[in-house]
Amino acid sequence: MIGWCRAFAWAAGMLLLAPPVLAAAAKSPVAAAAPEDLGGEAAFDPMEASILGLQAAMGTGRTSAVALVDYYLARMEALDAAGPALNAIASRNDQARERAAMLDRERAEGKVRGPLHGIPVVVKDNYETRGMPTTAGSAALAGFSPARDAYLVQRLREAGAIILAKTNMHEFAYGITGVGSAFGTVRNPYAPDRNAGGSSSGTAAAVAANMAVFGLGSDTCGSIRIPAAFNSLVGLRATQGLLSRRGIVPLSQTQDIGGPLARSVMDLALALDVLAGVDPRDPQTADGYRRRVTSYAAGLSPTALQGARIGVLEEALLVDPQDRVVANLVSAAVDEMEALGATIVRVSVPDLWPAFEAHLSGFFVLAFEFKRDINAYLRNNPEAPVRSLADIIATGVHHPDVDASLRTSEAMGSASRREYLEALAQRDTLRRMLLARMADEHLDALVYPTVRRLPARSGQPQPGSNCLLAANTGLPALSLPAGFAAGGLPVGLELLGVPWSEQRLLALAYAYEQAAGKRRPPEGRF
Repeated sequence: MIGWCRAFAWAAGMLLLAPPVLAAAAKSPVAAAAPEDLGGEAAFDPMEASILGLQAAMGTGRTSAVALVDYYLARMEALDAAGPALNAIASRNDQARERAAMLDRERAEGKVRGPLHGIPVVVKDNYETRGMPTTAGSAALAGFSPARDAYLVQRLREAGAIILAKTNMHEFAYGITGVGSAFGTVRNPYAPDRNAGGSSSGTAAAVAANMAVFGLGSDTCGSIRIPAAFNSLVGLRATQGLLSRRGIVPLSQTQDIGGPLARSVMDLALALDVLAGVDPRDPQTADGYRRRVTSYAAGLSPTALQGARIGVLEEALLVDPQDRVVANLVSAAVDEMEALGATIVRVSVPDLWPAFEAHLSGFFVLAFEFKRDINAYLRNNPEAPVRSLADIIATGVHHPDVDASLRTSEAMGSASRREYLEALAQRDTLRRMLLARMADEHLDALVYPTVRRLPARSGQPQPGSNCLLAANTGLPALSLPAGFAAGGLPVGLELLGVPWSEQRLLALAYAYEQAAGKRRPPEGRF
């Protein structure tokens, strides 16, 4: 609570003083023609509004939590009523308006819990969410509704956030194109014939299309960062252990981690201030004890790139000739970072990709752990409609695009354990390899494309992911907008840091964001 109060006091002070750090935020379109005129003042428009902007508007009575809930729910309805539907939303919270009214009463009584008080958010459908279904995007889990919150959902509620809806996702989080048997394919709001990334595809599409202020995703191998890149958002995969996994339907317990997707670095940092911390029931978070900073938001600076050393990872920039379009945009963004005061270093790790190829192209650990972890999860939840991965496959209701992955995991047995242990050891080798190069060059971060290709057309495979670098090493990585290719397709760049360097990564990203302003909302009806 103390950390939240400090962060909120800092945010409130920033709003009142309006120093240069918020200059760009002040220019954002948060006060145009809105759906409702409150008290005779200029109507307030929540479109692209930031957390701080919304807090200021609620604090002065220009809007309310109830009005925001009504706005975002109406927007969900309108966007999915006219085709093609985004398919971003899995289920809506019928208690959202009631909770908003309660939070408005608290505000009127002088009780503001923190920066997220009254802020409407969405949550990926693999998070347990009290009073709502949790299907992980699969028809095999239809009707499953645990009577508890995942730890990160609990943290949001305690901070005063409003859960508006659960979001569609790639089935069981086992892929990056946003397909699933429960709700269909998520469309990209920037190009509805393209995929929205995955597996947190619905969260990204909803936040990009202004159906919520920010949202929760999960990342096992790019599942936050890839949809962030494809939807002109900021997405963070934190150091393994900074954020709790409890209550997230598992894919791979050594690689799973929850986290936020947002339209700005500031919003993401304010969310992280609430979400980060030790969960007594997730032993992995013990590694983060005393690692969490008091406020990630308070550490942001528009001058953070001055004197920074950024390494361009050559092996992840351009692998195939088809990577050229994205590589050029990322290279241009790196040039902009240099103009903002960063020293750019070209870094090569020749043994990088061969090291990944040794064990199922870097996915052996994930494939092995899914069978073990989903079976354990289902055993611990006897109310679930299936008992095991074998049962899921036997139902035959899963999406065809995940069939091969599910069967690969189901085929893992005791004979696979030796290779699994070898793959775990190889991850440590990869981690040391990257950290050694960063130490050699005294780097603050490595930079490369989040995905080396543009979003593929719906129904097609998505090549070019660089997700393995962070997922196989446990290192923190942040994706942020790098611009747009021809046709208005978003491109993201990724910053990879040393363990527990989230504060530094956020500061670097913030400095670039404030100067370059690459984020823009989808055009047209989205």
